[in-house]
Amino acid sequence: MVQAAAARQPGPGEITTLLGRGATFEGKLTFEGTVRIDGRFKGEVFTDDVLVIGEGAQVEAQIDVGEVIIQGTVIGNITAKRSIEIHAPGRVKGDLHTPVLQIDKGVVFEGRSFMEAATTNTRPATVPPTAPPKPQPVK
Repeated sequence: MVQAAAARQPGPGEITTLLGRGATFEGKLTFEGTVRIDGRFKGEVFTDDVLVIGEGAQVEAQIDVGEVIIQGTVIGNITAKRSIEIHAPGRVKGDLHTPVLQIDKGVVFEGRSFMEAATTNTRPATVPPTAPPKPQPVK
């Protein structure tokens, strides 16, 4: 049974840590490897690796990861250096920054997506104002 469940896990690699259904955690999460959240999480997530948000999970967080796979509910902005995948019945409310974005049919997404190479600075770039051209004298 465990082997069959592992074969159905999304994403590469073995899950190294699990926040299971019924569990609630609030704070800052940093890790290496693959972490799956099936419970409730509120706070911040930082890693260069893979975060899996399972069906039924409730996540309210600022997320900055290598890759994220979402099947649950996420409220917050997400920056992924490699990719973001949102699978049904996933729900995301927030801005997405990633070079590769996959959104399946049946997903609810409310926010903006930016598909440039993701950076750690998620603030939009500002363009300095330019002075209007000076009127030329009529000859």
